[in-house]
Amino acid sequence: MVVSFLKKIGLTLSLNDPQWGRGSKNDNQDGKKPAEGPPDLDQLWRDFNQRLSRLFGQKGNGGGDGGGGFTPDAAGAKLGLGVIIAVLAFIWMVSGFFIVQEGQTAVITTFGKYSHSTVAGFNWRWPYPIQGHEIVNVSQVRTVEVGYRSNVKNKQPKEALMLTDDENIIDIQFAVQYKLKSAAEWLYSTRDPEEAMRQVAETAIREIVGKSKMDFVLYEGREKVAFDVQTLMQQILERYKAGVQVTNVTMQGVQPPEQVQASFDDAVKAGQDRERQKNEGQAYANDVIPKARGEASRLLQDAEGYKSRVVANAEGNASRFKQVLTEYQKAPAVTRDRMYIDAMQQIFTSTTKLMVDTKNGNNMIYLPLDKLLSQTDANKAAQAPAPVAPANQVTDSVPTVEMRYNRDSRGRDVRDSRDREVR
Repeated sequence: MVVSFLKKIGLTLSLNDPQWGRGSKNDNQDGKKPAEGPPDLDQLWRDFNQRLSRLFGQKGNGGGDGGGGFTPDAAGAKLGLGVIIAVLAFIWMVSGFFIVQEGQTAVITTFGKYSHSTVAGFNWRWPYPIQGHEIVNVSQVRTVEVGYRSNVKNKQPKEALMLTDDENIIDIQFAVQYKLKSAAEWLYSTRDPEEAMRQVAETAIREIVGKSKMDFVLYEGREKVAFDVQTLMQQILERYKAGVQVTNVTMQGVQPPEQVQASFDDAVKAGQDRERQKNEGQAYANDVIPKARGEASRLLQDAEGYKSRVVANAEGNASRFKQVLTEYQKAPAVTRDRMYIDAMQQIFTSTTKLMVDTKNGNNMIYLPLDKLLSQTDANKAAQAPAPVAPANQVTDSVPTVEMRYNRDSRGRDVRDSRDREVR
């Protein structure tokens, strides 16, 4: 290999030689034009040895055919070969330097086996074939899509269709975002890390959905499902030692299969109508029941009040009867007269009054005092906007039959005669 390399160098040096492509001196002695042809490899090799001898101060013996006054020296050739090997070794060692950018890490392997990892900056490793390196971006947020590719409309039915706990089929598309926490585990723990992440995500979502009801996954439980999927994925990846940290799980689309979408919408509307009717019935019950309870409470209170009033009246009447009985026992005549007067006063107060003049033989005169009083009150209310006094006050202000009898002597005589007739 070294000889071929030196021959290549000699060929390169000979390209700059003015004697390139020309024959020997003997060929030019006849005065003819030298013949064009490929270079002689042996001649190139001799020229290269001469140049090395000149470079290191080694002179030949001045003889030899075509030697140009120099003869190759074995020590000089070895020294030149050593310099070339040293240069090649330096180049080989320099090839082990490499640069790692910020946010990246380099994984070093020794004869194909993982050795260590490096940080960002200027690093060195043993050159090939002893060691090799692979740079991995650990700060990048990676995404794996399940149920679709690049767009939600580009669905993957084999990944998206899943079976729920209530034996319904549901179509789910979601995306998983993750970062690398160990570049070595990411590269060497699994054969295909990207495909492994997709399979882990699909496994986790199928397990969570298989334990949930369809309505829960479609509506109120979407965030709960995403959180459970993230937790389960992290547990599986930890067991696989995949070197991945799951950062977020986003539900892109959750819906029934397209083939039964119309029927499912009808079922959803029927369920909404059922809930609406239940809410209306509950609202009606909330309106009627308190009113009924209030009415029942009012009736109970009225009954209690009536009971208390009746009992109190009965007790009062009994007490008054006992008092009257006591007074009657003391003065029977006076008490009897008083009782008669009170009874007649009560009767005349609640009935229509008739005034008859029996002494002079006049016709009977009917005086509807109650109607007259009510008509007078109506006229007063129409004439003056002032509030009308209560009925009992108006009645008290109007003179009664007994008051007129007291002011009129003729009425007093009629009352006395009537009293005598009753007695």
